[in-house]
Amino acid sequence: MPLDNSAHICTAAAVLTAAVCFQGWRILNKPESKLTATERSTAIVHGVTGLIGNTPLIRINSLSDATGCEILGKAEFLNPGGSSKDRIALYLIEQAEKSGQLVPHTGSCIFEGTSGSTGISLAMVARAKGYLCHIVMPSDQAIEKSQLLERHGATVERVAPCSIVDKNNFVNVARRRAAEYGADDKSGTRRGYFVNQFENPLNSDAHYRSTGPEIFQQTNGHIHAFVHGSGTGGTIAGVTHYLKQQVPGIMSFLADPQGSGLANKVNHGVMFAATEREGTRRRQQVDTLVEGVGLNRLTRNFANLLKPMQGDSKDKCMLDGAMSVSDRDAVRMSRWLMANDGLFIGSSGAINCVTALHVARRLGPGHTIVTILADSGQRHLTKFWNDQAMVSLGHDVNAPATLDIFEQQ
Repeated sequence: MPLDNSAHICTAAAVLTAAVCFQGWRILNKPESKLTATERSTAIVHGVTGLIGNTPLIRINSLSDATGCEILGKAEFLNPGGSSKDRIALYLIEQAEKSGQLVPHTGSCIFEGTSGSTGISLAMVARAKGYLCHIVMPSDQAIEKSQLLERHGATVERVAPCSIVDKNNFVNVARRRAAEYGADDKSGTRRGYFVNQFENPLNSDAHYRSTGPEIFQQTNGHIHAFVHGSGTGGTIAGVTHYLKQQVPGIMSFLADPQGSGLANKVNHGVMFAATEREGTRRRQQVDTLVEGVGLNRLTRNFANLLKPMQGDSKDKCMLDGAMSVSDRDAVRMSRWLMANDGLFIGSSGAINCVTALHVARRLGPGHTIVTILADSGQRHLTKFWNDQAMVSLGHDVNAPATLDIFEQQ
């Protein structure tokens, strides 16, 4: 009998060992982009790009408890480059490599016009993959973004803010620099690649293939609404397209900063913002202290949301509504979340959370709402998280005593 038990134990141990080995082999041979968060925590990833994606989905306790809903934030600030833009940086560069537009270690350079976060992600991925990086950005963006870009080895060109129709707009300058780069290289190996995040459909495709599926898996498909802002339109377009294909009846809402005309375009079909009234505009582009989101033009990525889904007979916009969030409420929400949840988020995350709060109130208790926390407040220390600067603009930087201060929309 003891011999039989020993044999059974040995057999069980052998089976267990084989199972563990197989699981280890499966994880090691699985593409990093396909690893789950649990698998990745036990796997060795290949370089910094292997850390991109599979970010946690966290319950925002104060907002959830106050509304009776589950308000969840996808912690994109935990990507290695510090924002959700890591996803498109990696995906767009990999697609350019597959198409032969980019070849590593040839002296080729990646160019982009950005308010900062995409540039930081591109600079990080460029270094990891063997490219140079040249970023053009508006001079009114927080200076720490430029400093981070420089620490990542990028060339940074700050230009005066101006309209997209102006040849000196930051996007147009980046396009021009890319066209000029390598013009004297007769071999054609040293190339300039313009990412073109605002109009490149691969932007939304990156989120359709990664962010959307992750949210679906993390919620087990139990989700009633998705909330996000729009800069390039890539995140909200890609995630909305994916979730609407997977979850019948799910709603998607745009969180729009003051000064942007996108909310009015979604709700009323006309691109307009109150700050555009004659004699009221204070700054170029979008009149808001929120960085990275809000426009007064339609990008190719965002425009796709204004069309009905394929096979939808109702011929309606894929977005179920939009809410305009004031700078005042953005500042209030950021301070509320720090005081009550310990969340130190950037300005775009703050307007997302204001809108998520309004959506929760509109839908009522028992619903699950997911939004994106795109970056950390660490990128906004000299502006949005500079109390002296905010007070000079007339904003109260004390944490609100109650969420009742956020008026129902």
